[in-house]
Amino acid sequence: MNERLNLLSDSWRARVGEAVDFLKGEGFHGKVGLILGSGLGNFVDAVDDPRAVDYGDIPGYATTSVAEHTGRLVCGTAAGVPVIVMQGRLHPYEGLPSEELLLPTAVLACLGIETAVVTNAAGGLNRFYTPGDLMVIRDQLDFHFNDPLRGLLTHPFAPVPEKGQPLLPPAEELAALAAIGRSGGVSHLFDPDLAKLLVEAAAESGVPMHSGTYVSMYGPPYEAKAEIGMLRRIAGDAVGMSTAPETVLLKRLGVNPVGLSCITNPARETGQPQLSHQDVVEVGIMVRSRMAKLLLAFLPKV
Repeated sequence: MNERLNLLSDSWRARVGEAVDFLKGEGFHGKVGLILGSGLGNFVDAVDDPRAVDYGDIPGYATTSVAEHTGRLVCGTAAGVPVIVMQGRLHPYEGLPSEELLLPTAVLACLGIETAVVTNAAGGLNRFYTPGDLMVIRDQLDFHFNDPLRGLLTHPFAPVPEKGQPLLPPAEELAALAAIGRSGGVSHLFDPDLAKLLVEAAAESGVPMHSGTYVSMYGPPYEAKAEIGMLRRIAGDAVGMSTAPETVLLKRLGVNPVGLSCITNPARETGQPQLSHQDVVEVGIMVRSRMAKLLLAFLPKV
C-alpha cells in the first residue's frame, strides 16, 4: 500500500484504495494531475494517447451534477508529460460530505502524481480584472468555515509536509503534536516555485496573467453585493465555489499544488446584470484555448 494511502483513515483508505487499484489496472499513472473547472474541460483534447473512464464506472465515485463538468478521468501525455486529468469536479454545494467530495482528489494523489494544477472559473473581485483574464493563485481565503479533512486522516495533527521532507515526522513528534491538539502550519499552500513557472510560461506563450488571492465560498447562489464588498475589503481578488478543500488535501498528501483561475465575470457590486452559470461557462469556452496554450507551455517546466 503506498505511503499516501497510509495517511488516510481506515475506512476512507479502503474506499480510496479500491478506486486506485481499479485505475492502476486500467493503466492510469502520471506525473502531473490537472483538475479542470467550468468550461475548461477541453484541455483533454491536447492529451495524446488518452485513456478515459467515466466517474460512474470508478468504484466509490459520485458523479458530478453540474453543467459543463463531464465527469471523466483521462490519462495520457501532454507536451510530453504524463498527466491525469479530472475533466469535471465535485463541489461542496452539491451537498456531498467530505469523504465523497474529496475522494477523486485523494485518488489522484494516490495514483502517484507529484504536482497538481487546480483550475477554476471565478468571479473577479479585483476591479482591474476583466472577463477572460487568468490569475495564478497566490493564496486562498476559505469561507467554508469547516475542516474538510476532519475524520479522513490517520494523523490529523501531523505537520504539512514540505518539499523533500517525509510525509510523516518521527513518532515522538507526532505524539507531542497530538498531545497539545495542534498541527503544523502551512507556509505555502500553493507552491510559489510552481507559480513562478506558470507566470514564466504565460509570458513565453503571450498569455496575460494576474497573481492574486482566491476566495472559496459554498454557493450555489452567487454572492450578494454586500458580500462582494466584504471580500474586496479583506483583499480577495477572485471568488469561486471550489478549489480550497481539494488544495488542502493535496498539500497534506505531499502533492505540490499550483492554482489557476479563469475570471469569468466582474463581481456584481459593480452593477453587472444578474449572473447565471451559463454566463460563466461561455467565458470559460471563450478562453479555454488560451488556457490550454498556457498549460502546454507550463507542463514541460515542472
